[in-house]
Amino acid sequence: MSEDELNARHAEKMKKKKAARDKILATKTIEKGLLIVHTGKGKGKSTAAFGLVFRALGNGMKVGVVQFVKGKWETGERKILEHFPDQVTMTAMGDGFTWETQDRQRDIAAAKAAWERAQAMIMDDEHDLVLLDEMNIVLRYDYLDIAEVVAFLKDKPANKHVVVTGRNAKDELIDLADLVTEMEMIKHPFRSGVKAQKGIEF
Repeated sequence: MSEDELNARHAEKMKKKKAARDKILATKTIEKGLLIVHTGKGKGKSTAAFGLVFRALGNGMKVGVVQFVKGKWETGERKILEHFPDQVTMTAMGDGFTWETQDRQRDIAAAKAAWERAQAMIMDDEHDLVLLDEMNIVLRYDYLDIAEVVAFLKDKPANKHVVVTGRNAKDELIDLADLVTEMEMIKHPFRSGVKAQKGIEF
């Protein structure tokens, strides 16, 4: 088959594919606020969520971020978001990972304070998207009541997007969510002795 014949065949195939795709897209008419969950053992849950944050900012949306356990970390995303004070409300409520604080009651108090802040952002008329970074971790340790969290998120404003990150997402949250992505770890440099690095992990 000649190059021209291959090109013509390809064009015809893509034309049919586009027609089929357009037909499918025409049936997708619902617009709503999504509950999005990023979970799994692989790296990239918060990274992907902050990608959504930057996409929302690029579209002129207002974003709220509540970080549940990274309060002491000086993260690159926090530094860059400080440049968007009119669009971003950034709240780092945690005192660090649970194995760093070693104080269960302190962790529970921090989680509850963060959840109260998150609820206010979700219910207000100001923010279009709210990121609850590492919330799955505090839910995993039962620092918050999953039934209460799910009941609240079930009744969130119809057009509000909420993103929840962290490994070990509870089944109740997964069942409620509109979109769930599980990050699968294939390889990780930490297992080869490489430490967390600026610009990659934080």
